[in-house]
Amino acid sequence: MRAAVLGSPVAHSLSPVLHRAAYDYLGLADWRYDAIECDSDGLAALLGTMGSGWTGLSLTMPLKRTVLSLVDSIDPTARLASAANTVLFRGGRRLGFNTDVPGMVAALGEHGVAPGAGAGTSATILGSGATATSAMVALAELGFGPVTVVARRPDAARSVARIGEGLGVQVKVASLTDRAGLSADLAAPLVVSTLPSGVADDLVGAVRDVAGALFDVVYEPWPTALADRWADAGGTVVPGLDLLVHQAVAQVLLMTGWAGAENELLAVMRAASPAALKP
Repeated sequence: MRAAVLGSPVAHSLSPVLHRAAYDYLGLADWRYDAIECDSDGLAALLGTMGSGWTGLSLTMPLKRTVLSLVDSIDPTARLASAANTVLFRGGRRLGFNTDVPGMVAALGEHGVAPGAGAGTSATILGSGATATSAMVALAELGFGPVTVVARRPDAARSVARIGEGLGVQVKVASLTDRAGLSADLAAPLVVSTLPSGVADDLVGAVRDVAGALFDVVYEPWPTALADRWADAGGTVVPGLDLLVHQAVAQVLLMTGWAGAENELLAVMRAASPAALKP
C-alpha cells in the first residue's frame, strides 16, 4: 500500500521519516510512504494517477485549500477551517480531512492549554494561509478570544477573521508592517506563528519581555530566530515539531484504520525525529 506527502517545496519534509517509523512499529512491512513535489497546478492531474494501490496523502503548502475542490467529501473540521491536509482513497472516492486542528489542540494541551482554558484570553495569529485558518479553529475550540490576525495582506487576514467570527470569536485584523502595534500583538498570552520559515525573522525586534507562549509551527530549521528571541525574553515556546507529530499520528490512524495506538505512535514518531529538531 502507498501513501505520500505532497507539496512544493517538499524535499525538506520530515513526514516520510515519521510515517515510515509508524509503519515499522505497526508491522506494515509492505507499506510505502514518499515525498512528491507537487504544486497547485499539478494536483488534479497527479490525483488522477493514483489508483487502488494508494491509501492516502498528506498535504502541505500550497495544497491544503486547492484540494478542497478535488475531493468527494470533507470532514467537518476541514470544512470549518477551509483547509484539508489529508486525503483518504476509499471505494473509488477521495475523502478530505483536517488533522492540523486536532494536532494543534493536542500540542497545546501538552503545555497545559486544555479545551476551555483560553476562555476570555486574547491570542494572536501570525499569518493568513491554510495553517492560520486551522489555528483559528483550534483557538476557538480552546475558548480563546479576542484573537488578532496579523498578516502582510489585510484581504487574506480577513478571510481568516471570517472563520473565527463564524465560530463566535471576536477578531481584529492587523498588518505585519505596523511595527508599533506588533509589539502589543506579540504580548498576547498566546501567539501562534504560522509564517513560513524565515518570514518571521524580521519580527524579532518587536519582541519585548514576554510572559506568554509562542506556538511556532515551523520545525525546520529549528529553533527559528523568533523562537530563540521569545525564549530569551522569558516566554514559553511550543515547537512546530509537536504539531507535526500530533497531526501525523492522526493521519497514520486514518490511513491504516488502526485504533488505540495513539500514545505509542506519538512516542515512536518523536523518537524517529532528528535530534537537531527536538526542543
